[in-house]
Amino acid sequence: MEAAIKVSNRLTALFQKKSNNLLNIYFTAGYPSLNDTVTVLKALEKAGVDMVEIGMPYSDPVADGPVIQQSSLDAINNGMTIKNLLAQLKDIRKEVTIPILLMGYFNTVMQYGVEKFIQEISEIGIDGIILPDLPLDEYQEHYQTLCESHNISNVSLITPNTSDDRLHMIDNLTQGFIYMVSTNSTTGNDAKKTEDNHEAYFNRIKKMNLKSPRMIGFNIKDKKTFTDACQYANGAIIGSAFVRMLANSHLLEDDIIQFVKNIKN
Repeated sequence: MEAAIKVSNRLTALFQKKSNNLLNIYFTAGYPSLNDTVTVLKALEKAGVDMVEIGMPYSDPVADGPVIQQSSLDAINNGMTIKNLLAQLKDIRKEVTIPILLMGYFNTVMQYGVEKFIQEISEIGIDGIILPDLPLDEYQEHYQTLCESHNISNVSLITPNTSDDRLHMIDNLTQGFIYMVSTNSTTGNDAKKTEDNHEAYFNRIKKMNLKSPRMIGFNIKDKKTFTDACQYANGAIIGSAFVRMLANSHLLEDDIIQFVKNIKN
């Protein structure tokens, strides 16, 4: 099954230019403070990350562990909404050139209005969306053409339990990357037993020779876990460890640059 419209954006261009050791950092919009979103984003680009995921806060973030859940609740209490986030990002392309994705839950996007949301993020210069609770067949039936016509990459998640048939279906629909969730748990989970299953899962996916780039996320937290993940995919995504650092930061830009340096160098 071929995608109806070819997506061409900063994300697809990045993967054409660079195919390994890609670092994607997740942070929650409006955290630690309401107006920190752009500050964090600019510092991440300055630090040399390849792409950024901005979390849209939601009151019941089921796929997230306690660190990101707390940041989401704090951001909501700070006054962050989709409307506020898009207002903050309105002129972001005058200052930031790396790919930007918005990650969140479909319920909030539905409340905002899906068509309105896709059109507005496209006008701002957002490159992709990650909505873990949007069923694949529903995306295909109702939103694929909308996203593709606005050059928005829809990123699907896979887990160790995803069947080969579904993997091939996701691979055919993907214009951006496949988000490989490293475990069946939530983000930031440190359970040792999950690590023992990583290699078999990662090798299984690697041997499938999927056409789409892959990024590994969940439990990537330092240089070692980042480097290990990059052996099996095009890059990796760090979320909870970065958000935890932000919670304790007193000098945002300096601490962000040091955090990224510790991962990449």
